[in-house]
Amino acid sequence: MTSAQSAVLSALSRCRTAALGGHLYRCERCGHEHPAYNGCRDRHCPSCLGGKSAAWLTARSSELLPLPYFHVVFTVPQQVAAVALGNKKVVYSILFRAAARTLQQIAADPRHLGAQLGFLAILHTWTQTLQHHPHIHCVVPGGGLAPDGSRWVRSREDFLLPVKVLSKLFAGKFLDLLTKAYERGELRFGGSTASLAQAHGFKQWVRRVRDKSWVVYSKPPFGSPQQVLKYLARYTHRVAISNARIVSVTDTEVAFRYRSRKAGNAMGTMRLAGEEFLRRFLLHVLPKGFVRIRHFGWMANRDRKAKLARCRALLGVTAAAASQETEAPNRRDIEQDPATSQPQPEPKRCPNCKLGLLRLVRSLPALMNTSLGSRVPRAPP
Repeated sequence: MTSAQSAVLSALSRCRTAALGGHLYRCERCGHEHPAYNGCRDRHCPSCLGGKSAAWLTARSSELLPLPYFHVVFTVPQQVAAVALGNKKVVYSILFRAAARTLQQIAADPRHLGAQLGFLAILHTWTQTLQHHPHIHCVVPGGGLAPDGSRWVRSREDFLLPVKVLSKLFAGKFLDLLTKAYERGELRFGGSTASLAQAHGFKQWVRRVRDKSWVVYSKPPFGSPQQVLKYLARYTHRVAISNARIVSVTDTEVAFRYRSRKAGNAMGTMRLAGEEFLRRFLLHVLPKGFVRIRHFGWMANRDRKAKLARCRALLGVTAAAASQETEAPNRRDIEQDPATSQPQPEPKRCPNCKLGLLRLVRSLPALMNTSLGSRVPRAPP
């Protein structure tokens, strides 16, 4: 394991346990005492994502426009995924840039939309069975700003951009950026990719991969801004697997539910040895500090506020009206979603008598972690 993977496992093993400290509550009716332990707040932890997702959605809800939104997905061949596994930071960054530049270039072409897009992109690296499969989800409003910013250019209600054109351009941009990274010495190879360390082997690999299937697909547009938010609530702050999908855990095996595309999206149950389950989960640990949700075009952070105001003015909608139409789901709604639902650290009703309310008694200090020989940092409840 890498140090980052080891740190994630350490954090998840202590989450919601006495190791992180917490708070002690007592029932005002029966006197039952109930400890509520702190979360680890690691971004790979399925138990700690509900609050982060709610806060992020609150900020994004005021930025949505009263338009259909399209969902465009960029995927790479499995041969590229193998290279990405040993070069996550470099290759995942290239994946973002290639997808964004592809969308922006095709959208700017007068033969297609002839407008500047604004969109957000989200990196996912997993399949339903936890295999490594890096891909980018883009949420794109149905239209964009005219090149001179004088008007809003609407897309068709059921069509944004041609996926075959997107796919071909995406493959070229990605491989061009990857080749430049190789020439700068930014890529490392080993194991099944060791032969790519030699220039001749890398060039041959690029030629072969260029002819593979680079799948770009566009799902039907969301019907309303509220549906966009519901989608984002499930897709933004998500990890490879949620606790809700885990069926059982024994000393040697983990069983979890998954959706099989080959079986018409039917649900099945997969059983993996404990070590294999952990290996697959750790494939999706991101490099430290890596940003997996990014904004592009007129949604880019540097001028989002001004460009958003311009878009609203051209669409004839005020910020207040947009905010009312796109009220974000609250934290409770998000945490009760099957994809993110987890027990929360602060209880309210007594689990013993089911009648009394729990009142805070005192804080519980973090315990000494004997395996690390140091005190575990405190985390807020």
